[in-house]
Amino acid sequence: MGNKNILREDSISFAITISDMCENIQGCSVYKNQLIRSSSSIGANIHEAKYAQSRADFINKLEIALKEVAETEYWIELIFRKKAISEKEYFETKKFAGSIRRRLIASITTAKNNN
Repeated sequence: MGNKNILREDSISFAITISDMCENIQGCSVYKNQLIRSSSSIGANIHEAKYAQSRADFINKLEIALKEVAETEYWIELIFRKKAISEKEYFETKKFAGSIRRRLIASITTAKNNN
């Protein structure tokens, strides 16, 4: 499986992890909804990049996915600060998001440098 497929699979696993975590959170419905939306959008944009019409479109989709990672990290921190998730859940999901973020940055950099 290529690196892009691993990234896509990890983004799906990440969205499922976030969704499962949110099922156990009491209250914070607006924050949970935002978290679920941003976390699932990461993989959707990675998937869309596969069907990009140009290199610029491909890079744009990956950059949108990267922005969604940043937004997801924000919502995770907010929910943690509201004491709606444990410290363990916070650091595990933050680490998972960071892994996806780093690989997206590497993919974007590679795409921009390939002529």
